[in-house]
Amino acid sequence: MTLLLAGDIGGTKTILRLVESSNSPALNTLYEQSYRSGDFPDLVPMVQQFLAAAKSSTPEKACFAIAGPVVKNTAKLTNLAWFLDTERLAQELGILSIILINDFAAVGYGIFGLTKQDLLTLQAGKHQPEAPMAVIGAGTGLGQGFLIKQGNQYQVFPSEGGHADFAPRNELEFQLLKYLLDKHDIQRVSAERVVSGLGITSIYQFLRDRKIATESPEIAEVVRNWEQEAGQQEKTADPGAAIGSAALAKSDRISEQTMQLFVEAYGAEAGNLALKLLPHGGLYIAGGIAPKIMPLMQDGSFMLNFTQKGRMRSILEEIPVHIIVNQQVGLIGAALCASRL
Repeated sequence: MTLLLAGDIGGTKTILRLVESSNSPALNTLYEQSYRSGDFPDLVPMVQQFLAAAKSSTPEKACFAIAGPVVKNTAKLTNLAWFLDTERLAQELGILSIILINDFAAVGYGIFGLTKQDLLTLQAGKHQPEAPMAVIGAGTGLGQGFLIKQGNQYQVFPSEGGHADFAPRNELEFQLLKYLLDKHDIQRVSAERVVSGLGITSIYQFLRDRKIATESPEIAEVVRNWEQEAGQQEKTADPGAAIGSAALAKSDRISEQTMQLFVEAYGAEAGNLALKLLPHGGLYIAGGIAPKIMPLMQDGSFMLNFTQKGRMRSILEEIPVHIIVNQQVGLIGAALCASRL
C-alpha cells in the first residue's frame, strides 16, 4: 500500500485528499478536507494541519493541481500570494516525491478515474481505443488540453488553446467581436472572452447595449452591481450564474438569447479543437458551467455547432463527446497523477 496526497488548489478554496494506492487501479480515499486558501500564508501549514487532523503518517507521494501555469516545477497562484516550489515543499513536508500540475492537466488525468455515472454522453460516436483524447472546459476561463497514448498509458498535455482567436461565423457574432474590440480597446478577442463565465456576462452586455430585448429588473440589478464592483477582488454579484438560471427558467429574454449564443460558440470552439486533434478516443467537456446548464447543452444546439464544419462534418460525427458531471474530476486526477510518480 502507498499513501498519496492529492490537492486541488485555487485562489479561493483548496481541497486536500489523502488516498491509499494498491495494485488495483482504484484509489481508496482515507480523508478529505476543504480549506479557505486565504486563511493560510502558504501550502505547507495547510498540509501539516490536514495531516494532523487525518492522524496520518507522512505520504510517500503528492500531486497538487494549481489554478495557473506551472513553470519548472514552480507555480505562482492567481489571486493568492503563494509561491510553490516542489523542492521546498518536499523538504518542508518530508514527502519524497511531489509534482505540481496545471489544474486542467489534472482534469485530463481524472478522466481515467471516472465511472459511467460521472459522464453524460452527447454523441456516442465511434470510439477508437488508441486514438488521442481531448478536454475542453468553460468556467472562470476556457481550459483546453489533450491526451496521447504512449505505451500502455496516456500522457496528458495542457494547452493555452482557450487564448486562440475567437472566430465569428455569422453577422451577430461579427457584431459581438466588434463590440468587444471597442469596449475593451484591444487588438484581438480570444475564444475565452466569449466561452467562459466572463464571456456569458460579455454576451449579455452586448445584447443589452444593442437593445435586442428589454431587460428584466432582477438580472439588470445583478449585472449592474457586478459592473460597479469592477476592479475589486471580492465581488458580491455573479451575473453568469444569474443569467444561466434565468435562461433555464425562461424568465428573461436577453438571458435566453445570451445562453443560446454562448452554447453555439462553445460547440463551435469544441469542434475546432476536435478538428485539430481528431480525438476519436473521446472529447470530454469539463468546467463548472456545462453541468449547471445541462438542458441547454442537450437541446441539440451544442452538437449542431460542433459538427457544422462543412466537408469535415462526417468526421466530427464519429467523435465521442461526453460532459463530465463529477466536479471532483481534478482532485481525482491529482491522486492518479501522484500514483504514477
